Amino acid sequence: MPHEPQPQPADELDAEAVRTWSSLALAALGRAREDIDAINVYPVADADTGTNLYLTAESADRGLADAFPEVTDGTARTTSLAEAVRAWAHGALVGARGNSGTILAQLLRGVADVLGDEGAGPTEPGEPSPGGLLARALTRAAEEAYAAVAHPVEGTMLTVAAAAARAGEAAGAAAGTAVEVARAAYDGARAALAETPGQLAALGRAGVVDAGGCGLVVVFGALWQALSGQEPVVEPVRGRAVPVPQSPDPCAQEEDGPAYEVIYLLEASEAAVGELRARLDGLGDSLVVVGGDGLWNVHVHVDDPGAAVEAGVVAGRPYRIRITHFGDERRRARGERAQRAVVAVVPGEGLAGLCGEAGATTVLVRPGEPPAVAELLDAVRRAHAREVVLLQGGADLRAAAAAAAEQARAEGVRVAVIPTRSAVQGLAALAVHDPEGSFDEDVVAMTAAAGATRYGELAVAERQSFTSAGICQAGDVLGLIDGDVAVIGAGLPETAEAVLDRMLGSGGELVTLVLGPDVPDAVAERLEAYVQHGHLAVDTVTYRGGRYSAPLLIGVE
Repeated sequence: MPHEPQPQPADELDAEAVRTWSSLALAALGRAREDIDAINVYPVADADTGTNLYLTAESADRGLADAFPEVTDGTARTTSLAEAVRAWAHGALVGARGNSGTILAQLLRGVADVLGDEGAGPTEPGEPSPGGLLARALTRAAEEAYAAVAHPVEGTMLTVAAAAARAGEAAGAAAGTAVEVARAAYDGARAALAETPGQLAALGRAGVVDAGGCGLVVVFGALWQALSGQEPVVEPVRGRAVPVPQSPDPCAQEEDGPAYEVIYLLEASEAAVGELRARLDGLGDSLVVVGGDGLWNVHVHVDDPGAAVEAGVVAGRPYRIRITHFGDERRRARGERAQRAVVAVVPGEGLAGLCGEAGATTVLVRPGEPPAVAELLDAVRRAHAREVVLLQGGADLRAAAAAAAEQARAEGVRVAVIPTRSAVQGLAALAVHDPEGSFDEDVVAMTAAAGATRYGELAVAERQSFTSAGICQAGDVLGLIDGDVAVIGAGLPETAEAVLDRMLGSGGELVTLVLGPDVPDAVAERLEAYVQHGHLAVDTVTYRGGRYSAPLLIGVE
């Protein structure tokens, strides 16, 4: 159940105050979401800043709820301020969306760095008052947000955060209460927001204030309300906005800047993240890396999403990878749908980046975690098209794909499911995808390409068992062709060669190799040479499947 905000004592900063702040901020961002989306012009005019802030706040609120367990035995467990703010910041970190949401997550982390270390107990003589502690927390939040952004720009939510912190520090220095500090921060944020059109040319041309800063003012208003019990003045957002003039060439705006937004969580050391920042900074812009203590949220705009994901693989363990094409987002901003899109279910982060680069909306499958109907339906909705081709990615996903397609059809989307059983069949289907042709012809061509691709997979046996090729022992390499074990071998390269011999025995023009994360490049070089030596007319292409991919996938077209 949603938390009901409770009145706070005059100068008390505790876990309940944080919980109230979170609930009020989430509700206020929910009310302002569409208005904030409507004035979103920087750094990309994709009309999603309000939505991203709301979704980040929602994740933060869920994380905070975990710090307040339900009482089942009649004994209440007291939650400290430190526990509350840390859980709140962690929830924002793991669920941060977009540029604005990522910065908000780092702001909350800055608050937690101060209140989580120093605000766990009652104030002792000589220690800062609640007002002084809150002022210090807001200052740390602004500092960490600036540090997280590779190239800070004034006239954005960073400017608003810094102004709020300065105002809060001034009130705290004058021995202000927590309520007075919160009010000063809110007023400082509002004043700074009003100045943003004069600081950033894109805002001035559009006649709007910064959308991220507008959302941050909402968050500071919720802080003041949580501590004072008074509702902040709701100022009209859309009333200040002037629509951005449309370019005569509808494609002109879409070509300005990188084409993709890449976001992922990353488990990595601080040293590795320092190298990652430098690498990503050379690939694109709007780079924001937030977090710490081994867990980071990475956000960047690039033209090569595969390279951005690969950089994360080099640094550590990326997951929850989300790749968005800005052309799709801009169409949403204009209320338009693409005519046709492809949704691909793929078993590997590298494959997800590859398919995303080809224009597909991807759903990443992890071992033992097949996507649910809701996840597939969400991907169809994110594709934001009138027609969607769904590459199901495995025979075991047929029922879920069919159910998601049926629900999407009920929402007015024309959906066709292509029963691909392997990622290499999906790649073959994507290669012939023609968004300009008729839907039926496109589906037929993609289905034919997938069906004409024989697929193989190499796996390692976990235990002794009976297979269609005989008895295997734990540790044996299994070579599967079209889903059945055809070869049992001792090593991966030798087994792969035997599988290739069988698959090419009936002919073929193109061999596709998808290497798993632990397979060295030397294996690919050996297999490419093997194919070239025995089948001169057959071409070979090699991709990295990335984490969660099988040791080796083989496709023969």
